[in-house]
Parts: sequence; structure tokens; C-alpha cells
Amino acid sequence: MSRRQDAQWRPKRPPRGLLAAAFLAGAVTQAFAQDQIKIGVGYGLAFLPIYVCEDLKLIEKHAKDGHLDVKVEFQRFVSAAEMQSALASGTIDIAPFGTAPLLAAWAKNKDKPEQILAISGMTTLPLTLLSNQPDVASLGDIKAGDQIALPTLTSPQRYLLELQSEKAFNRYDQLSRQVVALSHADAINGLVDGTGPVKAYFASPPYAELALRGSKVHAVLSSSDVMHGKFSFLMLGATKAYIDAQPQVPVVVAKAMDEAARLIHDDPRRAAQTYLTHEPSDVMNGPAMEAVIRQIRDEFGSGVYGVKMMADFMARHDALTTAPQSFKDVSSAALANTPSN
Repeated sequence: MSRRQDAQWRPKRPPRGLLAAAFLAGAVTQAFAQDQIKIGVGYGLAFLPIYVCEDLKLIEKHAKDGHLDVKVEFQRFVSAAEMQSALASGTIDIAPFGTAPLLAAWAKNKDKPEQILAISGMTTLPLTLLSNQPDVASLGDIKAGDQIALPTLTSPQRYLLELQSEKAFNRYDQLSRQVVALSHADAINGLVDGTGPVKAYFASPPYAELALRGSKVHAVLSSSDVMHGKFSFLMLGATKAYIDAQPQVPVVVAKAMDEAARLIHDDPRRAAQTYLTHEPSDVMNGPAMEAVIRQIRDEFGSGVYGVKMMADFMARHDALTTAPQSFKDVSSAALANTPSN
């Protein structure tokens, strides 16, 4: 192409004054166009992908790729109940949910603006039922006086225990009177010490690995045994009203979660450093945390798992009036093509 032809393809330069005015108007428009995304964060290894997103600004990166200008703010909460209250009040836009709580929130305000939908998976963190009794190889071996420690009475472990009890005893609440809520430290100490009433502990990483350091502690059951595969420990949810108003945000967040998952998978050492920076530990150093993350590095990403199985269980026991037909019923369109179930 000749210089003359090349010049014909170039736009004509406007007068300098008009150019300056246009630039100023564009800057003002950009400043007002910036959206803020407020995300609730709790504590635990399940939040590792959130920490990666925060440190590397992955949500902002994928928003920019989608021609969005966003500022992301992460707000720390002590409990899931506090986060879900903040979501309901509009203090935050996105909050983490376990599978069962998300299903309950989805059903509570079904087809209303306040209805909760999943916008991205976070982790399928594996959960392990541990025992310090050598003769315990299944739920049926747990004795009537043995206490089973859970981190809270509404944790994912509670639902898994009930699901497996239904299979083993034909009664989902067979062991409910033996369940106690204990902090991770108290549960580990009780299990390792072995002299108290706590004889079993349904643990998540890295607490399962810490408890298994005890010579008498062994694994009895895993979440994958109960769910026949992966099970979403945490996912991110938002109201239908927010998703309708910001339809691109779920897409952006899911892409950021998947990139964070790839980074965790490819560099467990850096992932361990990231986690310990956000949550310093007195009992887990860098190499120990790296070893844990290497074992679970395939357990992060935007997919959601076990939704239908958990929903059917909840519906059988009147925790849901109607079970969704698939995970798509409780998810934003951003998850339509994810490897979910």
C-alpha cells in the first residue's frame, strides 16, 4: 500500500480543542462507569481461589477483557450467617454458600428478585470422617456413646453424615444426637488425645491432615464416597436482582475462578504462600501447606457438583418443597456449560 493509500485509511485528526474536549468527556464517562463488586470472604482453605483473585486482581482483569470497568472489594466475615445477612441487605453483592444453604436460599425466594443463584463454584474441598477407634470402619461401627465432632451444626459435613446415615441405617438422623459442634483445634485435640467422648471428626483440609498425624487416627469415609464423586464445599451466590442488573459479572467471576484454579494447580508452592499470607498459621508452615494443596489442587474452579443429589435428599426430608431438576435451575447462565452436576 502506498503512503497516499495508507493515508486514506486513517481517520482525519479533529482540531486540537475538540480532541481535548472529547478526551475529557471520555475520562469523566469512564470514571462514572466504574462499578464496584463487593464480595464476602470467610476463613479457611476453601477461600484460597478468592485470595488468588484478590492478590492478582483476576476479576478486574477479566472484567477489562469484557470491556467492564470494575473495582472489587473483599469484605471479611466471621460466619456464614453474617455474610448471607449482608447479601440480603445489599451490603455485599456476592457471598459464599455451601450447597445445602444455597439450595435453601434458592427455594426460599423462588422466582423473586431476592432469590439466590449460584454464579460460580469455588472448591470441591474433600471432606474426611476420621476416627480414633481401631474397630470403626464404617458408620455402623460408631458406638452409641461416641461423639462425632463437626465444625458447625450447619456445615456441609452435617449433610454428608445424614446422607450416609440414610444409606446405612435407612434413617438420616440416626446419629444426630451424637453430633457436637467443636472448633477445629478442640476436635483435633479430642481425637488425638483419645480419652474424651469425641471418637470421630468430620474434617476438611488441612485439619484432616493435622489430625491424621495422630498415630491412632484413621480415615473412615470421604465426601466422594458419599456423593459418588465431587461435591461443592463452597460456591459463590448472588441475588437474581443483582444478576439481572449485572449479567456480565457472573461470567467474569467464573472466568477469574477458573484462572485462579489453574494457578493453584500449576504452582502449589506459591498457592501455599498466598494462603499463609492471608491466614497465618502456628501449626502449618509453607512446606506442610504446600503438601496439602498438592493433594487437592484439582479441587478448585467454577464448576458446581452434587447439587441434584443434595437437592433430592433435602426434598425427601422436607427441607425443600420442590427439588430443582438440574444444577442449571439454581445457577446463573454463566455456569450453563461448566462441568457441573
